Amino acid sequence: MNDEAPTSHAEFSPRMLEALMCPQTQQPLEYDAKRQELISRAARLAFPIRNGIPVMLIDEARRID
Repeated sequence: MNDEAPTSHAEFSPRMLEALMCPQTQQPLEYDAKRQELISRAARLAFPIRNGIPVMLIDEARRID
């Protein structure tokens, strides 16, 4: 039997960071678990994660200071 509790919603796997890059700068991203975003410091953009899926569209990203 599997002792793990099923999750009620999809979760982002931080292992995805190994394969994802900022679509604008091609630089690595940082995972912000609290805000459920992927951060591109180089582009000063935060890409949302919705239902465990990163939305890597520049038009959907939030500008960060």
